[in-house]
Amino acid sequence: MATITADNALPASGATTHEGKQKLPLLMLGAIGVVYGDIGTSPLYALQATLDPRYHLGINVTDLYGIVSLIFWSFVFVITVKYVFIVMRCDNDGEGGSLALYALIQRRLGALSPQRWLLIGALFATALFYADAMLTPAISVISAVEGLGVVSSEFQPYIVWIALTILISLFAIQRHGTERVGKLFGPIMLIYFAAISAMGVYHIAGHPQVLQALNPAYIWGFFAAHPLYSFLSLGAVIYAVTGTEALYADMGHFGRRPITYAWLYLVFPALMLNYMGQAAMLMEHPQFVDNPFFRMVPPWLTIPLLVIATLATIIASQAVISGAYSVTHQAIQLGFIPRMRTAHTSSREKGQIYISAVNWALAAMVALLVVTFQHSSKMLPAYGLAVVGTMLITTLMQYVVIFKIWKRPLWQAGVGFAVFVTVDAVFLASGLAKLFEGAWFPILVGIVIFTVLTTWAKGRAMMRARLADNAIPLPIFIKSAAASVHRVKGTSVFLSTSADAVPAALLHNLKHNQVLHERVIILNVKVEDVPYVADERRVEFHDAGQGFYRVILHYGFMEDVDVPKDLAFIKTCGEPFNMMSTSFFLGRQKLIASKKVPGMALWRERMFAWMLKSSESAMEFFKLPTNRVVELGSQLHL
Repeated sequence: MATITADNALPASGATTHEGKQKLPLLMLGAIGVVYGDIGTSPLYALQATLDPRYHLGINVTDLYGIVSLIFWSFVFVITVKYVFIVMRCDNDGEGGSLALYALIQRRLGALSPQRWLLIGALFATALFYADAMLTPAISVISAVEGLGVVSSEFQPYIVWIALTILISLFAIQRHGTERVGKLFGPIMLIYFAAISAMGVYHIAGHPQVLQALNPAYIWGFFAAHPLYSFLSLGAVIYAVTGTEALYADMGHFGRRPITYAWLYLVFPALMLNYMGQAAMLMEHPQFVDNPFFRMVPPWLTIPLLVIATLATIIASQAVISGAYSVTHQAIQLGFIPRMRTAHTSSREKGQIYISAVNWALAAMVALLVVTFQHSSKMLPAYGLAVVGTMLITTLMQYVVIFKIWKRPLWQAGVGFAVFVTVDAVFLASGLAKLFEGAWFPILVGIVIFTVLTTWAKGRAMMRARLADNAIPLPIFIKSAAASVHRVKGTSVFLSTSADAVPAALLHNLKHNQVLHERVIILNVKVEDVPYVADERRVEFHDAGQGFYRVILHYGFMEDVDVPKDLAFIKTCGEPFNMMSTSFFLGRQKLIASKKVPGMALWRERMFAWMLKSSESAMEFFKLPTNRVVELGSQLHL
């Protein structure tokens, strides 16, 4: 059977598959509930943040209209043009996200891809996503609960504790899955967007002149009036587009068309109506600058608005938490994170998973952020930098696709590239100006997680290289040992990093037991640069002679590995597999960090050894039957 390649692997998820099975309105409703939770809750804090006293902006036409115009044109260029019309076309068989985009470029370009910076960019974007996953729940929920301060100042001392209770409860229920409650996400967010639209329309009717803010000339006037403070305020304007990466990262769940239509026909108009409504209200009532979102409704409606806004922020938090599980699963399959125990919380939806280690690590960091910063306004500088950093890396990666894979000429795509990179760079520079106000947090988290990702990837490569140096080619081993060694009944399966060499576990077994089974399988599990591999292309089989067989199982990076299930489909390997007469042999290496062998720094080698020891066992990860597994240990110097 021919080796599986990316071009003949078929996706099991994506735009076409989903849209063919379900109606577009239902998918749009799902996208509204999952994809747009984060960006949908930005009106709670974005405009208020731009009017922070540190920016020295006033409640006047120049400043308010300039800010609203910046938000509108950010929606047009950053979200609509760049993400909806360009980035979402750079899909990996329907899947999106930094790692999926990296896998696509590697598959299509191979050695011609910009290897070093591309990998660094993809991994740092992934690291920043984890920082975003920590910040989004903390900021979203506490900004909604802060609405209690509008109801009564007596609630002020309890806001942090109420937010913590909501957040910890949210993380605690993750292990039960969100299949049932997830069905409410879309309808709740639909009610939320209808509410913020109505709030905006009401105040726009009282000050219709605010519609003039859509004119980009107000941006020029805004910067001309006070260039420095206008530039610094861009670090707050970016809060309006937080959650933009979700459009791309969640594309595999809903498809490009539902996400696009939901943005163009519902989310974009609702958000702009609310932002313009806030500006119109402030022009009439500048005293409401302390919390313009909740001041948009009369006091008797504050509590209902608080409830629906809190539910919306919980949904936004749920979406990013679930996204962290998905990104972790991708990173594990692509070899950037150690194996972790993954539980499936739905029998019908493959994408609904739970990773305990990720869940409680996020919960701890979110709680720490809430307790440390106390107010959403103090967390916002960190939030903006994580978002714009990811956006800039995505821009650079997408243009590798445009120039190298789509082969668009420079004159055709160069202007767009220059504009998008400039916009992202300006936003990034503005965010960096708040480095000591909290923007250091995503940088620190990014560096730590980036170090973990690269240490694991580099350590695996080094370990495989050391094993390959000591390995014996399978044909040579068969000729020299197969005929002279006593054979016993049954089947032995030796997992190996290479299908062409003799794994160390086989050599150790032969050394200590001095027997071989009648049927010996050298099994190699290979994760492809595609999300899904079709079942009929799962297995690659080679008869090596004298009862030896080479088997390669191919999986996509969105799939779970299930070795016993897929071995059962093999009919050309002497006889069908019977788990009761099959033994699985695994090699377990004890790594010894050493300065003698060139590689990583000693502290990174020790870190990799600890991660390898702490990772989920191969038996559990490959779903091997516990009573049919034999582990053989050895030492390996890095």
